[in-house]
Amino acid sequence: MASADENHEAQRAFWNGDAAQRWLKRQEETDTMLAAAQDAALARAKPLPGEHVLDIGCGCGGSTIELARLVGAQGRVVGLDISEAMLERARARTFRLPQVETLCADAARHRFPAESFDLMFSRFGVMFFGDPVAAFAHLRAALKPSGRIVFVCWRPFPDNPWMGVPYNAATRHVPRPPRPAPDDPGPFSFADTERVTRILTQAGFAPPSFTPFDFMADIANGAGLDAAVDSAATIGATAGALKDQPDDLRAKALAEVRAELAKIEKDGRVALGAAVWIVETRRA
Repeated sequence: MASADENHEAQRAFWNGDAAQRWLKRQEETDTMLAAAQDAALARAKPLPGEHVLDIGCGCGGSTIELARLVGAQGRVVGLDISEAMLERARARTFRLPQVETLCADAARHRFPAESFDLMFSRFGVMFFGDPVAAFAHLRAALKPSGRIVFVCWRPFPDNPWMGVPYNAATRHVPRPPRPAPDDPGPFSFADTERVTRILTQAGFAPPSFTPFDFMADIANGAGLDAAVDSAATIGATAGALKDQPDDLRAKALAEVRAELAKIEKDGRVALGAAVWIVETRRA
């Protein structure tokens, strides 16, 4: 099993390499697809005018923009990410918002001012910490005593056919990558509520609440079957399975994905179920 430091360096390399370019390619489509989950999490977080917010793993800035709107000109939002390429996109999208600061840093190690944030928010960003207990304990020191953390993360893989349907189709022709260890960082590493509770309480937070939220993820974004196949092949589990595969196997896998998604496509949409947790906690 990889050490926390090895996991940390692997995540830094991943999000500053090909993964960032793939996310940049589909930034607008991804923001649209995840908007329902983001809005549901923000409704639970209730950012208030004038509050100071840390947006953990802000990526290309979609959540940062909405947080800035909610806290207003008297508030402050720090959009933080480990990926310089994705932050460049975030800066380009937020440069007219004086209440926004973007910061390329590791949330688990950056020296934040003590007790400076009213809210820490994350849209699918906290599942990638190499040592999540240490990371949340570090973040806790920057949260005001009355502050709160709210984040959205994926529920188990079988509950998310938007990713499972194309992945299962593709892996009829290409090998399934090795399953990650239970404590390895990754998209579904916070699906287990008992594990997340253990992480947060060990880091000094109160036992969290978990609100399930389900929505339909249109992986085509209304643009038809070709767009849906491109989405599956660019981001997520299917993209991981296709990576470095020979051209002939990749072509067969994508043809299988296309055939499977064609059964679902209607009026340009390829809508599949998605399931997340909205997690809320405060300092203990």
